[in-house]
Amino acid sequence: MTDVLRRGRASLAFSFFAQGVAFALLVTRIPAIQDRYGISDALLPAFLAAVPILAGVGSVCTEQLVKRVPPSHVLRWSQPVVLLALLGVGAGDGLWAIGLSLAAFGLAVGSLDASMNMLGVSLQHRYGRSIMLGFHAAFSLGGIVGASLAWVGAHWDLALFVSYLPVVVVLLPAAFVGSRWYVDGSGSEAEVKAQGEDGSGGGGVGFKLLLPLCLVMAVAYIGDSTVSNWSAKYLQDVLGSSEQLATVPYNVYMVTTLIGRAVGDFGVRRFGAVMVVRAGAVVAAVGFAVVAGAPGAWVGMLGFTLLGFGLCVIVPQTFAAAGRLFPGAADAAVARLNIFNYVGFLIGSPLVGALGDAWSYRGAMLVPMVLVLVTLVYAKSFASEPSRYGDGHERPRTADVGRGSNGL
Repeated sequence: MTDVLRRGRASLAFSFFAQGVAFALLVTRIPAIQDRYGISDALLPAFLAAVPILAGVGSVCTEQLVKRVPPSHVLRWSQPVVLLALLGVGAGDGLWAIGLSLAAFGLAVGSLDASMNMLGVSLQHRYGRSIMLGFHAAFSLGGIVGASLAWVGAHWDLALFVSYLPVVVVLLPAAFVGSRWYVDGSGSEAEVKAQGEDGSGGGGVGFKLLLPLCLVMAVAYIGDSTVSNWSAKYLQDVLGSSEQLATVPYNVYMVTTLIGRAVGDFGVRRFGAVMVVRAGAVVAAVGFAVVAGAPGAWVGMLGFTLLGFGLCVIVPQTFAAAGRLFPGAADAAVARLNIFNYVGFLIGSPLVGALGDAWSYRGAMLVPMVLVLVTLVYAKSFASEPSRYGDGHERPRTADVGRGSNGL
């Protein structure tokens, strides 16, 4: 493995880490943001919904943009915009300022998420083995760091700008320096041939083939948004925990997500992507079932722990599977698939809240449980496309081995 690829992998992992820090610093300080700008409870959902909607727009724009410039260039400039927009959230004064900052954050984060995963898929292709989960583990680590920094800011009653400024001062130049070593697709003869067959830039992306992965992506993020938005309320209001204990499940979820992703690539290499995704879906469903039936707070936390181990493997493998399905148009496939990340966020939180108010929050937890089991129906979409050899055995295509599949 060349030094170029090693540096590319390290720099991309740092980009995932920085994005995890920035995203956690935003979402964990929403109450403070609401207080600073005097955003009413009725208006807050509109602001929160605008971010994933605009992120979806950013992802769509990135699909078109990478036809003209490499994904590394998109990532190099979108990450600083995300960090500066975060700083703008802390520095603004008035609803127009927070609206402008969140709009910039949403558009840039859509481009950032899409381009990061494009580069991750192409690097996995170059490595010839599963490394995608490691990048998302870096994102989880960043989320833990960002949430911890947010706790420090809240504990010491720091102004948002004071809390965000040191983070941006450190991450912004580091991201610029690291961007020098991003690695785009190799542009090999085989890839050029595949692009000619499948259509470059997205012309070869058939929505019928991509749809199963889109559904899996959406249900994975419905589950994730359920944990991030409702775990504290569920533990406190339904399971009768203290306010302090109610803050623990999301932290536990993030830690188990980090652990699962850190070791997940080894599981993919040993047992194959299909087996790992199926196991993740089953563990996540069991986690939701435990949460729904928990007699008390500690059993509920066990359920959220299982959710972290289960859901963590699905999203990275979904991006990798899109790259294998469309080897000549992987960037377009990733950009389109990334939109369903935000669809899941937009659906998940309101769905659980509406069902909880109309029915019960225990019953509401069964809905994402059923939805995540949809992954089992489409698990074969995560397999490499086999070729038939003269000995009658099926083996992955060479292009798919390059994508890290070969039973990985």
